[in-house]
Amino acid sequence: MTRRMLALAALVASSGAWIVVQQRSPTVTAQDFVDIQDLYARYNWALDSGDAEGWAATFTPDGVFRIVDQGEAGNNVGHDAIVKFAKGFSAGLGAHVKHWNTNLMITPTTQGASGRVYLVLVDFGARPASIVTSAAYTDELARTAQGWRFRSRAVKGDVAPPAKPQ
Repeated sequence: MTRRMLALAALVASSGAWIVVQQRSPTVTAQDFVDIQDLYARYNWALDSGDAEGWAATFTPDGVFRIVDQGEAGNNVGHDAIVKFAKGFSAGLGAHVKHWNTNLMITPTTQGASGRVYLVLVDFGARPASIVTSAAYTDELARTAQGWRFRSRAVKGDVAPPAKPQ
């Protein structure tokens, strides 16, 4: 077997051919998956409890939180902008809502991972409690020295389809 490998190497070297080495596909380990699930939970608990710094800590320092439906006004880039958003959210609607995420999907990427999850925002201040909105998050995740963090997070509200003509 070793002779065959050496012969092949000699043939390739003498012919001037290049060997292309295929890189391994990116992977997310079971521990990564658990750690990413924890990130999603910490994100929700921090925002729902009014912990603006804790919420911002779920992002990379240059992280982006974007509300797609608000265009450029919905872009919050960097730690300070993310903290400011969280404080405003908590002072308003956030004082009586909770985030519920479902159907988490994590895909490995060469940059870390991407994530997608559904959001149901529940207003527990209303009686009976009611759904404020449903949406979906699209995320780019980075493995950092502090653990997994959101590099970018975009939330897009669901839009009901137009009514069918009668």
